[in-house]
Amino acid sequence: MTTYNPNRRQFIQGAGAVLALATLQTKGVTLTGVTGALRVGLIGAGWYGKSDLFRLIQVSDVDVVAVCDVDRNHLEEVGKLISERQASRKVPALYEDYRKMLADHRLDLVLIGTPDHWHARQAIDAMTSGAHVYLQKPVSVDVLEGEAILSTARQYNRKVQVGTQRRSTPHLIDAKEHVIDKGLLGKISHVELCCYYHMRKNGNPPLEPVPDFLDYEMWTGPAPLRPYDGLPHGSWWRTFMEYGNGITGDMCVHMFDTVRWLLQLGWPKQISATGGIYVQKEGKSNIADTQTAIFEYDELNCIWQHRTWGNPTDPEYPWAFIIYGDKGMLKGSTMKYEFIPTGKGDRMVKDVVYEKEQYPADLDEPRIELNAAPATRRHMLDLLSAIERDHLPVADIEEGHISTASCILANLSMQLNRPLRYDPQKRVCIDDPEATALLRRPYRKPWQHPFKS
Repeated sequence: MTTYNPNRRQFIQGAGAVLALATLQTKGVTLTGVTGALRVGLIGAGWYGKSDLFRLIQVSDVDVVAVCDVDRNHLEEVGKLISERQASRKVPALYEDYRKMLADHRLDLVLIGTPDHWHARQAIDAMTSGAHVYLQKPVSVDVLEGEAILSTARQYNRKVQVGTQRRSTPHLIDAKEHVIDKGLLGKISHVELCCYYHMRKNGNPPLEPVPDFLDYEMWTGPAPLRPYDGLPHGSWWRTFMEYGNGITGDMCVHMFDTVRWLLQLGWPKQISATGGIYVQKEGKSNIADTQTAIFEYDELNCIWQHRTWGNPTDPEYPWAFIIYGDKGMLKGSTMKYEFIPTGKGDRMVKDVVYEKEQYPADLDEPRIELNAAPATRRHMLDLLSAIERDHLPVADIEEGHISTASCILANLSMQLNRPLRYDPQKRVCIDDPEATALLRRPYRKPWQHPFKS
């Protein structure tokens, strides 16, 4: 069980006030007077790490005591920005090695916004140090890393909220309540998922010396050490399978997780996929530019398609899901949803909710995803409630693991050119020892894979 320090008890009382005020805020009331200070650390102070932290600061009186990043420029920038945002105005302690940060501070909550290849190791180390975790998706780069995170969370009773914030997106919550839960779709037997963004970073930058402000060895950590060819920040690292799981692991995980939440789906019975680099062959990128995957359930298939070239099938829904029932269809994205009945009936449309008036600072934040900010704030509030009331958060680590691992298995199916059936109890691919061996990636020494067989 979690051991609470005095600050944690103050936080629990304060979090209750935050949650009560959050309801009022939807009616135009600003969050004020929240007491208590949750001791927070951030690992990974790049774009989305900062964004997640700033959303937390907006909804809770937290004390950001420490931040870690292997890029000293990131550290200097984020230290200043945090001091401008948190009530105490203090600059947090700055670290380049997350292990020292965890050793030096008794943190209540750690936010992890590092590249995917670091998620499992850092989440587990944060939990064993005593902290709850907000973990960006995908939770892992191999299936057994995800199993290890889940086991650790349950062993130490840590709450882990995964950054699949569609589960906290206002217009999608509305779709669940007013379309799915009311049975307006009838019998559901087909789902389409897609992403047609041209987001596959490609190119052939030359090798160059590692800049003195970046610890590239630590950035790489347990992953293979690629020759340095420029800052890996932003989208460059995502174009390599060494550090993630391609477009499927980055974008399908969101939409597949959303559909699983809407329809209350667990593990797929079987996963198959095809694809590869069909068009964009000129650069260093080794992630697929084209992929189709099928996640099979009883009398229901969820079919994923991505292309990082060409035009989207529907320009209004370039990254989306479509759920088909015999009474209608539900189209959803981060921007809106539409319910279109079969035959007679009322069409329903609801757009994304922005909170620009309640949070005017959003408008001045570089690179903020304004459409996602309200969802992330609700995601943070849900995590605070989970910690206070000892319930699982809406995007609990088990749900994040299922969605992540399913996407990883799709990549493995594409690699092996055959369907895969995963047994989460035995943690094997059924009747497929070759695929089972691929459930665990080798770690670069001296880093140790967290899964213990």
